[in-house]
Amino acid sequence: MGRVVLAEATVSEHEGVRYLHLGTPWVQGAMRLRTPLRIELEYVQRMMAWMLWRDPAELTRGHAVQLGLGAGALTRYCHRVLKMRTTAVELNPSVIAACRHCFRLGDDDDRLQVVEGDAARWLAEPGHRGSVQVLQVDLYDHDAAAPVLDDAAFYAACHAVLADGGVMTVNLFGRRASHAQSMSRIAEAFGADVPWSLRPTREGNSIAVAARGVPLPARAQLLERAAAIEQRYALPARKWLRMLRPWPPP
Repeated sequence: MGRVVLAEATVSEHEGVRYLHLGTPWVQGAMRLRTPLRIELEYVQRMMAWMLWRDPAELTRGHAVQLGLGAGALTRYCHRVLKMRTTAVELNPSVIAACRHCFRLGDDDDRLQVVEGDAARWLAEPGHRGSVQVLQVDLYDHDAAAPVLDDAAFYAACHAVLADGGVMTVNLFGRRASHAQSMSRIAEAFGADVPWSLRPTREGNSIAVAARGVPLPARAQLLERAAAIEQRYALPARKWLRMLRPWPPP
């Protein structure tokens, strides 16, 4: 088997926003230079919808893992805003270097670890089973045609690394992607009626959410949680509620 050639990360800037690319015009991530800890892209903000499933007292506790680093927005946010123990797994070393040098990721410390490696292999390590409270999956190659990992075995491995009460969010996007097939695979791994999805963004990103052992709270409790998230973290959580749809659709 030949060695996989990974696209080189490049950086552009426009009107105060820095963008990450992988050899094409496709935007793989973004950071506003004046507010680097703010999550700039709408779909990446929606990857934080797991916060609605978590008890507010436990919201910032535990281990957050990102599969796919992008421009580091989720990793920066979980590490520096939520103060969670945070691990990012990224196959492409040039992406890691770009995040370190251009996207203010910072060096590893006692709460941050950036792993250069394959996401599927990381999931398969026995020591990671049941160790993660928040799993954020955003795995795309240079042309963003479809998720790199999207089969039933992958989602079963995601389920296995989550602790009870853990929550996964997944970015489902790409011209060759099938939202229905991906949601069905997630349901197979997590259980029927467990997955939810947010209405797609204008660009076509649809965020799936699935939890292990914890249902979506009742509406009144969700509204309280959403209001608290907006007040404390300035994330549009009430908007997320209006976009949530169960799977399978009624």
